[in-house]
Amino acid sequence: MTQKDYYQAKLAYEMDSADLYEALKRNDQIVVVDGRSASAYAQEHIPGAISLPHREISAKSTKALDRSSIHVCYCDGIGCNASTKTALKLLELGFQVRELIGGLDWWKRDGYATHGEEVCTESGKECGC
Repeated sequence: MTQKDYYQAKLAYEMDSADLYEALKRNDQIVVVDGRSASAYAQEHIPGAISLPHREISAKSTKALDRSSIHVCYCDGIGCNASTKTALKLLELGFQVRELIGGLDWWKRDGYATHGEEVCTESGKECGC
């Protein structure tokens, strides 16, 4: 594999928060998947994301998901591998996947809104979720 091939492949498998934000604004065919526990999702998540804990992924739990969409998987951040486990399991079930670089942590660092029970920000202000 050449260095150019490596970087092209990396971009085919990963997405950063700015790319995800823009894709969502364009209404691209994307499903954002939170691979953390249901309780972590409830506390804080990317708006519009679905909760699909990696430990619960199966053919049955993913039956209703659109296989033609790209599923962008995330977790807490670089110290967590739930997004990788989620992406791998979905890939093995025939889904198109990408991993969100930096997860929820970098999403928030880039200033994007989150929703949830404990923390809810919209442009740095409470949004009353």
